[in-house]
Amino acid sequence: MRGESEMDLIEKKIIDIIDSRRAEILSFAQDIEQHPEPGFEEKRTAEKTAGFLRSLGYDIHAGLACTGVRGDWKEKDGPNVTIIGEMDAIGCKTHPEADPVNGTAHACGHHAQLAAMIGASLALADEEIRASLSGSVSFFAVPAEEYIDAGRRENLKKEGVVFAGSGKSELIRLGAFDDTDVVLTTHVHMVPVKEDFYLGNPACNGFTAEKVTVCGKAAHAAIDPWNGVNALSITTSAIQMMGLMRETFREEDHARLHNVIRKAGDVLNSVPDEAIVETKIRASSLQRIQEIREMIDRAYDGAAYAFGGMIEREVLQGYMPILPRGADKVMIEAMQDLTESEQKRNPDSAERNLSWREVRESDFNNACTDVGDLTHLFPVLNFTFSGFEGKLHGADFRIVNEEKAYILPAKLLALTVYKLLKNKAVEAGKIIDDFQPVFDKESYIRYVQKTTE
Repeated sequence: MRGESEMDLIEKKIIDIIDSRRAEILSFAQDIEQHPEPGFEEKRTAEKTAGFLRSLGYDIHAGLACTGVRGDWKEKDGPNVTIIGEMDAIGCKTHPEADPVNGTAHACGHHAQLAAMIGASLALADEEIRASLSGSVSFFAVPAEEYIDAGRRENLKKEGVVFAGSGKSELIRLGAFDDTDVVLTTHVHMVPVKEDFYLGNPACNGFTAEKVTVCGKAAHAAIDPWNGVNALSITTSAIQMMGLMRETFREEDHARLHNVIRKAGDVLNSVPDEAIVETKIRASSLQRIQEIREMIDRAYDGAAYAFGGMIEREVLQGYMPILPRGADKVMIEAMQDLTESEQKRNPDSAERNLSWREVRESDFNNACTDVGDLTHLFPVLNFTFSGFEGKLHGADFRIVNEEKAYILPAKLLALTVYKLLKNKAVEAGKIIDDFQPVFDKESYIRYVQKTTE
């Protein structure tokens, strides 16, 4: 028994509702998994999500940043808690569940996020549960968390779709988060965690990217190559310089460089007069990202000068680093309640003995996510969960435990919302008052514009 922390009737009802609607949650998750879609093209996923939320009585706002869907319950004054579910799949043609046309698969577990969000929406649609809350709740299915490459960005612009570097960034720009006070996010585990649940948000890399056009001069490769300027040689030299720069990167910066050569000439018997490269620069702070970008620019410029070529570059907006946040009291208590509930349901089953731990200061995620942008504007409460095997973005990724991947995360989301908004939303108020944003919407937009000029 945990005395004052023991589950109350509303918390028990939250769990009972999600258990009673388990089949619907699993069906939803399986349907989304079987119909993966790339970022900004999640039309079927959006329609499925909108239909589900609409059937529960939520006010639906669709077509946000192309495909985003937000279901709102805003009948009360008080803070708004927004639960995020990401819709897009990752390009992974070799995955057994990959779509044969678009080549994507849910090898990053975004369908599990959506299932958890949908499960929470079922519980929080109950009138008695709503009556216990002081505030409002939004369920936001957002597009394009996975990075959109330069070619697809260009095509979207030609089609008249104006967007920032990611789904969440575009939604910030459009004002779709203007009413949000607290954000709840979740994901399958992204850092090595053996426990079932991992509470809090570890520090995470951010990145910027460039599309670099290397301009040379064509000439016959056999008759007079000395009259040409080899764009591929400039590119190769610049990438070699980047490799030599790596020894100057500090371990605490978690710096990573990635290059993809999109074009390196047109025909084999001519000196390549044009090469196109995309370069991604990851690091743990906005300042260090910009400093390394300047180093990379010098490598390109220096190689071009040495060979007599020219460089044209387009800076592509990336993602901001996640500002780390420890596990909040409300989430820890919700996890304790969930653990107690599972043990009571079947005390003899080892499956019901949930394990969890909090984020540690030393934890770090070398990957990037546009949740990082949100952490610069809002308090973002996060947890990750198990229930899968294989590698993220890999062909072997698959859900192996539906309870841990879909049902339990739904319960934890709903319980956390309840603890935030009960008792006149006192806990949500503390979190909002204590949070110091780095940007508001306007300064965020100015920063993005300045750093992508």
